[in-house]
Amino acid sequence: MLSEKQLSIGDVKGWFERETTETLRPVQDRAKQLRDEMRVALETEAEACKMLFDNSNREIERRNMRVYGRARALNKLAKLFQDRLKKIIAPEQISYDALNKFAQDTQRVFIVADVDVKNWFPRISPFFIIDRRKFLMVHEKAKLTLAGLNDFLAEEYVKTKTLEETFQLIDEVQSLERRLADVETQKTSMESERAPIEKEISELQRRIAELETKGPIDQLNLVEAEKEALANELRHSLRHLQKPFIKVQALAASGGGAGLTPDELKQLNDYMESPVEALAAEVSGYPVLRQILEKLRGLMSEDKLKLKSDKARKASQTVDEILQRDSLTQLQARSINVVRRRSQLLASSSMDEIKRDLALCQDQLKQLNARKTSVETHEAVKQQEKVSLEEKIRADKRAIERNVFSFLGKKIEIL
Repeated sequence: MLSEKQLSIGDVKGWFERETTETLRPVQDRAKQLRDEMRVALETEAEACKMLFDNSNREIERRNMRVYGRARALNKLAKLFQDRLKKIIAPEQISYDALNKFAQDTQRVFIVADVDVKNWFPRISPFFIIDRRKFLMVHEKAKLTLAGLNDFLAEEYVKTKTLEETFQLIDEVQSLERRLADVETQKTSMESERAPIEKEISELQRRIAELETKGPIDQLNLVEAEKEALANELRHSLRHLQKPFIKVQALAASGGGAGLTPDELKQLNDYMESPVEALAAEVSGYPVLRQILEKLRGLMSEDKLKLKSDKARKASQTVDEILQRDSLTQLQARSINVVRRRSQLLASSSMDEIKRDLALCQDQLKQLNARKTSVETHEAVKQQEKVSLEEKIRADKRAIERNVFSFLGKKIEIL
C-alpha cells in the first residue's frame, strides 16, 4: 500500500518541481528551441514577403504595361501575406497551451497562403519567376519547421501537459488562499462593525420600552384600550342601525330626499366612523342623534329605505330604545369621560416631552437598523464568496493530488 505524503500548498510546488524536473525541463527546453526556430522561420518569410512587395512596387513605378497588371497583383498579395504574418505572436512564456496556440495560428496563416499561392502565382507568370521561387523556398522551409513543431506537440509535449496544468493549479490555489485570507479579514471587520450597532439597537429598544411604559404613555395606552372597548360596545348597541344608516347616507349623497341637514349628515358619518368621539361631542341627551333617528323612523315608515322586514323591525326596536328609554345615556357619560381623559393626557407637557424623546429614539433606531441591514448584506456577500473560494480551493487541491498520482504514481495530501 502506498504511503501518503502530507504537504502544505506552500511546500507542494517545490516538491513537485524536484520530482518532475528531469522529465519537464528537457521538454520545455526543446519547446523553447522549436519556438525560436519557428519565430526565425516566420521572420524569414516576412522578409521574403517584403522582397516580393518591394520588387513588385519597383515594377509598378516603371509603368511597364506588360508587367504592370501582374506587378499590382503580386504587390497586393505580398501586402496581404505581411499583414497576416504580423498577427502571429510567438509566446514569451513557454507552456503547452501557449505553444499549441502559436502553432495553430501559424498553421491557419500558412493554409490560406498556400491557397493564395495556388490561385495567384500562375496568373503572375511568367514574370517575377525568381522572386516567386525564392518566396516558395522560404515558405516550404517554414512549413517544414511548423511540421516539426506540430509533431513535437503531438508526440512529446502533450505528455507533460498535465504537469504544466498542475503547476498552474498550484499557483491558482496559492492565489485563491490569499484572496480567501483577505475575504476573511473583511468579514471579521464587518462582524466587528456589526457588534456595536447591535448593542446600540438593544439600548434604544430598552429605552423605547421604558418610554412606552412611562407614566402618561402607560396611562394613555390604558385609556386607548378603554376607548376601543367602549367603541365596540357602541357598535354593538347600534348594530341594527348600520344598514339603515348606510341607506340614509346613500339617499343623502344622491339627493334622494333623506331629509338630513348638513350638520346632521356630518354627525351621522362621525357615528359610523368614530362612535365614541361622536357621542362625546354631543351635549347631554345626544339631541343631534335623536333628530337623525326621528327622521330615520319617518323614512322607514314610508319604506323609503327598502329594508327587509326583519331588519326594519330590529332597527325600529333600537330607535325606540334610544329615543324612549335613553339606552345610550351611560355610554355617553363614559364616552365623554374617556375622551376628556385622553385629551388631557395628550395635552400634558410631560406627554409632549416623552413623545419627543420617543420619536427621537425611534428615528435613531430606524437609522441603526438600516446600517445593520447594510452591514449584514455585505457580510452575507463575503460569506458566500468565502464558501465559494473554499470549495474552489478544495476542488483544485484534489485535482493536484490526482495529477500527481497519475504522473508520478505517488499519493499526496495537500493540507
